[in-house]
Amino acid sequence: MLIVMKRGYMEEELQAVIREIEKVGYRPHLSRGVETTLVGAIGRGPTPELMEHFRALPGVAEVIPISKPWKLASLEVQPFPTVLEFPTGKTGGGHVMVAAGPCGVESRDQTLKAARYVKAHGAHMLRGGAFKPRTSPYAFQGLGVEGLKILAEAKRETGLPIVTEVLSPEQVELVAEHADVLQIGARNAQNFALLQAAGESGKPVLLKRGMSMTLEEFLMSAEYVLSRGNMRVILVERGIRTFEKATRFTLDVAAVPVLKSWTHLPVWIDPSHPAGKRDWVIPLALAGLAAGADGLIVETHPEPEKALSDAAQQLHEEEFAELMDKARRLVAALDKTLAAPVLG
Repeated sequence: MLIVMKRGYMEEELQAVIREIEKVGYRPHLSRGVETTLVGAIGRGPTPELMEHFRALPGVAEVIPISKPWKLASLEVQPFPTVLEFPTGKTGGGHVMVAAGPCGVESRDQTLKAARYVKAHGAHMLRGGAFKPRTSPYAFQGLGVEGLKILAEAKRETGLPIVTEVLSPEQVELVAEHADVLQIGARNAQNFALLQAAGESGKPVLLKRGMSMTLEEFLMSAEYVLSRGNMRVILVERGIRTFEKATRFTLDVAAVPVLKSWTHLPVWIDPSHPAGKRDWVIPLALAGLAAGADGLIVETHPEPEKALSDAAQQLHEEEFAELMDKARRLVAALDKTLAAPVLG
């Protein structure tokens, strides 16, 4: 349920409401707006008697049942956008960020080259897989811990925050030591133990939509992270499986405005995986931004033809530079802000 405080309420009244929420076995979520203060009481469905109990508390204006099953992700609980801030920029609420880098960390030289040029062309975050979930057990699985160390070195040199994938609950602590953002990929989007462990890490979580997930299921997965007290979640539309085979996946551009009408969380686009071919990455990225996305996560490689994974969809440096130039102009036309390139 959602408890709306009266205008001019006393701070002691708010704290008393929070204590009462905890007393009856719910978890409070405080949202202070410019004009309205809301307290979400997250837990089982409330009885009419319990709602009347809270309506009677001093300072309470109204008690409203939360209709959405994704409680903490809902705009009912927080009616304004969540803005996540990093040393290199912000995402959400009109702020746009770009994460870029190779699909997989293959070597120190390859990763540092990519980190240098994505920074030079204006990216705000370095992506790269140290651990790679692959359909085939014989495909390149990543460098593991050595890959994390290479990413950490790239961060020290460039100042770019690192986003990298974590595959299991047991890996969370290790990956969180090196990464600024934990990525949970499409294949693990309903790995609930992993979602909970990532939530408990306290690190921001970049959650990709599963290839067969409805948007409701997607938000319920995000709820697993949020329910552990971690409100720093980025949702990523990365393409879904349909009957169409011309592209690797079908990019659900409509997911962006739909999600933004349902949730306060930032919504990003991954144009690389649905494209499957580098020629289509830039158009899909721009389509996502035009639909209202708060960011992009893009694959680019110093020598894509030699990449050990996803070679066909990774951009050359000059193509990534073209994407960033077009993204800047589009974001400006949409009256949004793309953070300036990181200097130094």
